[in-house]
Amino acid sequence: TLGFGMTTPATVAGKVFLIIYGLFGCAGTILFFNLFLERIISLLAFIMKACHERQLRRSGLLPPNFRRGPAMSGVGSLVGWKPSVYHVMLILGIFAITLSCCASAMYTVVEGWNYIDSLYYCFVTFSTIGFGDLVSSQNAAYQNQGLYRFGNFIFILMGVCCIYSLFNVISIVIKQVLNWVLKKFECRCCPKCHKSSARLGRRNAITPGARLRRHNISMDTDGQYDSDTEGRRLSGEMISMRELTASNKVSLAILQKQLSETANGYPRNVCINTRQNGFSAGVGALAIMNNRLAETSDSR
Repeated sequence: TLGFGMTTPATVAGKVFLIIYGLFGCAGTILFFNLFLERIISLLAFIMKACHERQLRRSGLLPPNFRRGPAMSGVGSLVGWKPSVYHVMLILGIFAITLSCCASAMYTVVEGWNYIDSLYYCFVTFSTIGFGDLVSSQNAAYQNQGLYRFGNFIFILMGVCCIYSLFNVISIVIKQVLNWVLKKFECRCCPKCHKSSARLGRRNAITPGARLRRHNISMDTDGQYDSDTEGRRLSGEMISMRELTASNKVSLAILQKQLSETANGYPRNVCINTRQNGFSAGVGALAIMNNRLAETSDSR
C-alpha cells in the first residue's frame, strides 16, 4: 500500500494479475501487521509488568522471593495488571523515532539527500502515504547494492509495522479523549433532559436487583403486587422472557400438564365425572375432540 508509482504494470495481463494478486497480498499484509501489533503489545506488556514488579520489590510491597502465580496477594498484587495505553504509545513513538533516525542516516549517506528530506521520506514511506517525490533505490548502481537493498527492505518493513502499531494505539487515545470531551459537553443545565432520563430509567424491567425487589414485595404482600408501583407496567416498558416465565410459572405448569394429558388421552373416569361442562378440563380443540370421542365410546 505504499504506491510510489515508480514501477507499474504496462500490459493488460500484468494489470489483471496485479488486481488478483493485490486482493490476497494486501489482505495478508494487513494480517501480518495485526499479528505484529499483537506480539509487540504482548512483549511491551511483559517488559513493563516485569519493571513494575521490580519497582514494587524495591519499595517493599512485594517480598524478595516473590514469584508470579495465581496465588498472589497483598497490596502490590499484579493480578489483572495491565500497562497504560499512554506508556505503550510513548514506547512505540520512541521506537519509531529511533528507527526513522537510523534509516534517515542510511539514506543521507547512500542516496545523497539531506537529513530532513530523509526523515520526510521515512515518514511518508512508513505511514504508507507514498507520494513518490522521493524514492529509494532508483539509481543505476550503488556501492554494496545488495546490502543496501536488504537494509532498505528491513527498514521499510519494520518502519511500516511500527507506525501501523503506533497509529492503532493513537486511535485508542483519540477515542478516549473524544469520549472525555463528549462527557464534558453533556447537557447539565437543561432540566427537561434530566426529567426524561430519570423517567426512562425509573422503571426498567431488566435493571439489576429488580427481580429481588419484586420477590421481597411478593413475600411481604402474600403474592399480591402493589397496583401502583410493582404490579403495573408502563406501556413503553419491556419485559424479559425470564421474568415472564417466572411470573407465570404456575399457570405454565398447569397448561403443560393439561396439554400432556390431552395428547396422551385423558383418563376416562374424569371425563365421565365432568361431562356436563363438555371440556373435561382440557385445552383447545384437541381436548374437545377427545371428550367427544370418550363420550361416544362410553355410550357404546
